[in-house]
Amino acid sequence: MIKVGEILVSDDIKEVEFVCHLEKCKGACCVEGDLGAPLEEDELPVMKEIIEDVKPYLTHEGIKAIEKQGLFILDEDGDFSTPTIEGKECAYAHYDQEGVLKCGIEQAYLDGKIGFRKPISCHLYPIRITKNKKGFEAVNYHKWDICSAACSYGKSLQVPLYKFLKDPLTRKYGESWYGQLVAAIEKPA
Repeated sequence: MIKVGEILVSDDIKEVEFVCHLEKCKGACCVEGDLGAPLEEDELPVMKEIIEDVKPYLTHEGIKAIEKQGLFILDEDGDFSTPTIEGKECAYAHYDQEGVLKCGIEQAYLDGKIGFRKPISCHLYPIRITKNKKGFEAVNYHKWDICSAACSYGKSLQVPLYKFLKDPLTRKYGESWYGQLVAAIEKPA
């Protein structure tokens, strides 16, 4: 475990090699699981702000799911997440021409329609952030067989997870924090 400021970082973040390989997994992380994407409380008003600009990027089924369930749902643990289509794919996702599930929010961002890239939990995946009751956060690698192609691809390219996720880690914790993480990981033994 590495401590950077008040954040605890799992050793897996430096040891696991990982690069998303959408051609292989087809965006399975947007389908698999019990719920939609976790949302932070400060993202809830953003979801309200962007919905009209994001709708053109969503499927008819996704829009219906959002209309029925709301822009986000509150789960039994008191956490917010995106709604899903019949308990499967995220309502904000759509399939491209190659059958790869992609984020409609991110596509609206890439097209310059909105300034919000996507929920931070999605941007950070396969990292998951957990918070304890005292407010401390832990950065953990979520190992899942659906990402085995990404692990193989990352290994072939020799890209550690913390480097692959530089942008979202910087988005979440800031450039200074990321620099401290890199220094802690790469310091000579």
